[in-house]
Amino acid sequence: MFVVIWQFEVAEKNVAGFEAAYGPEGSWAQLFRSSPNYHGTELLRDAYVPGSYLTIDRWASEDEFRAFRRQHDKEYEALDRACDALTAKETRIGAYTG
Repeated sequence: MFVVIWQFEVAEKNVAGFEAAYGPEGSWAQLFRSSPNYHGTELLRDAYVPGSYLTIDRWASEDEFRAFRRQHDKEYEALDRACDALTAKETRIGAYTG
């Protein structure tokens, strides 16, 4: 198992759009589903800090994630640019194996 974790800060006015794009059925998950080695996304909202979120993307392995990124780089980068306006800040927490 390989997971990539991101933290986001989202302005109140962008919460609905952010949740729609980054949730388990959102735009990112739809792109990732083109790989059979993608195992899902969790979107977690901070219980105490408004507009603070984590995403956890699960993959079969780091190699499979890297292969996906190579094969879908243009689509990934285009979606990333399209979603830029939804977040005030994004931080890659890390990539973990288990």
